Amino acid sequence: MEIIDLRSDTVTKPTPEMRDAMAKAEVGDDVYGDDPTVNRLQEMAAEITGKEAGLFVPSGTMGNLAAILTHCQRGDEVILGQKNHTFLFEAGGISALGGIHSYQLQNQPDGSLLLSDVEGAIRPDDVHDPITRLVCLENTHNRCGGTVQTPEYTRQLSEFVHARKLKVHLDGARLFNAAAALGVPARKLTETVDSVTFCLSKGLCAPVGSVLCGEMEFIKRAKRARKMLGGGMRQAGILAAAGIVALQKMTSRLGEDHKRASDLAEGLSENTGIVLDTGSPVTNMVFFFLAPKIKLSAPEVEEKLKAQGILVSATDQRRFRLVTHYWIDDPAINKTVAAFAEVLT
Repeated sequence: MEIIDLRSDTVTKPTPEMRDAMAKAEVGDDVYGDDPTVNRLQEMAAEITGKEAGLFVPSGTMGNLAAILTHCQRGDEVILGQKNHTFLFEAGGISALGGIHSYQLQNQPDGSLLLSDVEGAIRPDDVHDPITRLVCLENTHNRCGGTVQTPEYTRQLSEFVHARKLKVHLDGARLFNAAAALGVPARKLTETVDSVTFCLSKGLCAPVGSVLCGEMEFIKRAKRARKMLGGGMRQAGILAAAGIVALQKMTSRLGEDHKRASDLAEGLSENTGIVLDTGSPVTNMVFFFLAPKIKLSAPEVEEKLKAQGILVSATDQRRFRLVTHYWIDDPAINKTVAAFAEVLT
């Protein structure tokens, strides 16, 4: 049975061109800085994001953690949204491993943070309070529906934060989806932040890895954090080679995934058992609820679709997130719409 996997864009597999590049990659010991393929990837990433340097890490979670550990000391505080990936889905690493406190603000529907809320969260210079060091953003914003943060908002937030002597870290796991949706170069979304991570896997199809970018001195200190976290890899050029292909070939095609997400949403919208989130999709994620008349729960629907070879993700008892990617084609969209119609009838 052919499997249609819409659970996430993390399920993507490397393209044939990536596999070929991996097989032929020139390698060295990256902990010594001797892997030429890793070095090339890091230089490309820094150029794309408008930063001085990059650091190849095994995952976006490690990239975010290494960044926050580098910006903050134990007992410091980071301001972030209550739907931020670092707060929800990274195992509490900043607290458990870094001793870093978090101040969670309400995300706006588009994933942004109100400047007035940020200002209210900044601690006074008082011995009773932790020291506010950092504000974290996310673009695209996963749990706010794959929404995007504009260059104008990011600049405004960064200038606001910098004027108060704080730093900004951007979790840009799906940075290139945001750039594609807005029709701007990725660096327009990163030029005013102090550090940024982006994933080479997900929609870019590389099998492993993310890159953390920032100023040279910041990356030098982040490399120590990466080593401490167990992320110092050796002949990692085999992995980095796929990342280079991802940056060269895959970033320019993400609009195709967005178009298929839109087609999927349009097809599902004709089903009276489905209530789409307002405005969904913005990028490659389609969020929706089951209508009250549907007696099945979302996990039950998930199991029925699985029996037909369609994998989807129920995010709670009535809600779904479906994610398009390189390995989802037009027939897969049509089959998914038809399968939902059958299951919900």
